[in-house]
Amino acid sequence: MQDIGSKTGHRAELLARRSAMAPQDRSAAARAIRDALLGVPELEMAGTVAAYVAIGAEPDTRGLLFAMWKRGTYVLLPRLLPDGDLDWASYEGPDSLAPGPRGLLEPTEPARGTGAIASADVVIAPALAVDRRGVRLGRGGGSYDRALARVGPAILTVGLIYDDELIDELPFEPHDQHVRAAVTPSGGFVRLP
Repeated sequence: MQDIGSKTGHRAELLARRSAMAPQDRSAAARAIRDALLGVPELEMAGTVAAYVAIGAEPDTRGLLFAMWKRGTYVLLPRLLPDGDLDWASYEGPDSLAPGPRGLLEPTEPARGTGAIASADVVIAPALAVDRRGVRLGRGGGSYDRALARVGPAILTVGLIYDDELIDELPFEPHDQHVRAAVTPSGGFVRLP
């Protein structure tokens, strides 16, 4: 465990770097991440994938979501609950999304409950950075730490990040949930210990 105060500094730096990226660079990164992830055997065989709709300068997931849905994968997307936990509902194409709290796009299909993530064969989680041990730095709300705690140890969990966000070591706390892989535009799919 490390000083949690340094998480705030990491977040501010990473968010500033993301905001400074040119839109065309973000678009190219999203395509590279989508293509790398779609070729991962666990994702190719997955019946159900829990994912998310990217916001702001996050690596865009809309192309990935659409590609998974079109090939017949059942895609679960989160809905933010008032207590910060995540409920889940199915993605039924781009028209099945509506504005939610905090600038999020959320599925309009019926809620499946907070435990629905446990049925996923693969979980794709947002991250500001991932380290080589699998420590995932999120935005600080704890929503994904709670959700990832419901996922079994054999399930592939993946953080989507830009190239300079796969780093050697991040600060972490005991409740922080690790991911088992990361995907970057240039490095592609990277399994983590």
